[in-house]
Amino acid sequence: MLKYCLLLLIVFMSILNADDKVEIYSSSVKSKDNIVNASGGVTVVYQDYFLTADRAVYDRDTQDLELFGHVRLNHNKNYKILGKYAKLNLAKKERYFKPLYLLDTKSDVWISANEGEAKAEMLDITSGSVSGCDPINPLWTMEFSSSDYNTDSKWLNLYNTRLYIYDIPVFYTPYFGYSFDTTRRTGLLKPSFGISSTEGFFYEQPIYIAEQNWWDLEINPQIRTSRGEGVYATFRFVDSPVSSGEFKAGYFKEKEDYFLKNNLENQSHYGFNFRYNNINPLNQWLGLNLSGQSGIYADINHMNDVDYINLASNTNGENQSTATQVLSRVNIFYNTNDNYIGTYFKYYEDLTLQTNDNTLQKLPTIQYHHYVDTFLKDHLLYSFDVQSNNIQRIINKKVIQTDVNLPVTLQTSLFEEYINLSYKANMYLQHSQFSGHEQNPITGFEYHDGFYARNYHTIAVSTQLTKAYENFSHVMGVEVRYNRKGWSKKDGFYEDNLEYCSDFTNKTDPNYAQRCEFYNIAAIQNDTQVDFKQYFYDTSAQEILYHRISQNISYENTKERYGDLENELDYKIASFLSYYNNMFYNYKENKFSKVFNQISFNKYGLNIALSHLYKDTFLPKTTTYTPYTSYFTSSVKYTYNRHYSYNASYNYDIESKERKSMSLGFVYTKRCWDFGIQYTENNRPVLTTIGAANSSVYDRYIYLTIVLKPLMKANTGSPFLSYKLPNDAK
Repeated sequence: MLKYCLLLLIVFMSILNADDKVEIYSSSVKSKDNIVNASGGVTVVYQDYFLTADRAVYDRDTQDLELFGHVRLNHNKNYKILGKYAKLNLAKKERYFKPLYLLDTKSDVWISANEGEAKAEMLDITSGSVSGCDPINPLWTMEFSSSDYNTDSKWLNLYNTRLYIYDIPVFYTPYFGYSFDTTRRTGLLKPSFGISSTEGFFYEQPIYIAEQNWWDLEINPQIRTSRGEGVYATFRFVDSPVSSGEFKAGYFKEKEDYFLKNNLENQSHYGFNFRYNNINPLNQWLGLNLSGQSGIYADINHMNDVDYINLASNTNGENQSTATQVLSRVNIFYNTNDNYIGTYFKYYEDLTLQTNDNTLQKLPTIQYHHYVDTFLKDHLLYSFDVQSNNIQRIINKKVIQTDVNLPVTLQTSLFEEYINLSYKANMYLQHSQFSGHEQNPITGFEYHDGFYARNYHTIAVSTQLTKAYENFSHVMGVEVRYNRKGWSKKDGFYEDNLEYCSDFTNKTDPNYAQRCEFYNIAAIQNDTQVDFKQYFYDTSAQEILYHRISQNISYENTKERYGDLENELDYKIASFLSYYNNMFYNYKENKFSKVFNQISFNKYGLNIALSHLYKDTFLPKTTTYTPYTSYFTSSVKYTYNRHYSYNASYNYDIESKERKSMSLGFVYTKRCWDFGIQYTENNRPVLTTIGAANSSVYDRYIYLTIVLKPLMKANTGSPFLSYKLPNDAK
């Protein structure tokens, strides 16, 4: 025993001559000619390395440590290396393993190779394979001819990589890089592929640049062999602790034959998007110390047509645009407990038009609002709001329109707050100042500057009662509001148009749209509004049922004494089943003017959402105006078990007899990979030289999704491979 301890001490003293302390433990140690042999279960502790083996040989002269049999290395609890043989030079900080099995304990990604040699933080690996699956019969592996791994940055490079699904080769790339941690770094992102019968082979290779921690740049070059080439780029930044932004721009050039064959309006598609948000700009930029809250939000978009959006990426169809109008806006505000000041810029682009010279823009809107103040122990309340809109365009008429609102409310309660009473006097003013000229003037009509002023009165009586039962609680409330017109005064534009524009039956007049495009006065009548609401809650305070009935009674319009009766119902039939209904009944037509129904089911792995919207304005149908809306939407998702899930959706415009979109697919999920197939149809607008009758097409795709976890992230929206079927022009 004494001999064993002396030999072990000699080993310690020999290794202490190195820069760092090394500890070796074993049940048997022998030494001869500066060669130390340890056996019987060897343990080596060196810095943050922990090694075990069956036996070890240490040369004091060269400081080479060789380990034999069941070699295991643990490094800082981050990764493990296994092998039959290992050689470590403690002076040169070199390590050699044969064979090599490396496991990253955080991501469960492993590497198996013939041998590996490490110098400092770099580990060079010969031919082998990598995977995130169970090492025994893995579902997928990536085999490589050589590889290197940085143990500090945790970045792995693979060369001449072949992807195998079981034993079937499916993909080859000369290079593949992957990070084992979440640190942003420059490199290549996951590519995307596609095949289209009309656009040819699609390939997109994102390039990610992140040289500093406050910004990154993603460049997405793409090629569609039968259609053209393009590039999109996204620059993201965080310029301060209270602000961040993103700038995206792109360009795509159509091939000549594709451009002519599809009658496209533009051969080149380009645009940009800029988003920025700052939650304290006044104090930050001007060096102020204001106690209020300030902010800037910008969302600026420009494109020459909608294909700029649709060509941006090879997504699963969710980002395919079905909109025909793009909105750019900038909001700037300063807010305190008492006052609010804001200015808003809105710019619209109609993607179906070749020019937006005649599109109305709000550049800018300026608003001042004084929050509710009280007098007489909260019995008297008032607020003040003024808003000015500069509504302009390049051609035709434009206007500066200013609205002023001053509501004053007197309120109290009776019978120990069982009854609430209030009286409100509403003061309103609008002024319009016109400029510009009309390209197509209406015979006998001219725009004149004008103002409209009025006041009206509202008396409200309300009550709300609550009663608790053994299994539920019931809350019921009733409110009756009586509105009465006061005085009004008008001149100019309002005197010429108030009666004409407030009568919606004039919408059939071809001049209505032009004559009334600046008219936005809400009609006030002598009427009564009755609202009834009730709620049911279970014992855990969860809402079971919400029900509301609202009825308007007019004392002026004898032909339509009763306005539309509104009924709203939200019923949680069970924890997994709910139903929502909102409908309006028109007494004059003896028909429903609007009916919306939605039902949701979520149980047994089945998630179903069905909805239908019907609207009728009761106006005559013309070649340019359809008074009806009937639209059906549906989505179904079924999770059979933890591996299989299925999904489908279908959206249909019943009135126009047009399918808007549909999809059908399934996803197979395992611990280390996902596999999915999706068929998608999407009716999207397109700008052509033919006209509005052919302004949309059906895009039909088959998407193949493969997610190799954890090397790829699930639910990124970007498929591995897509096949685009021929378009159906509308």
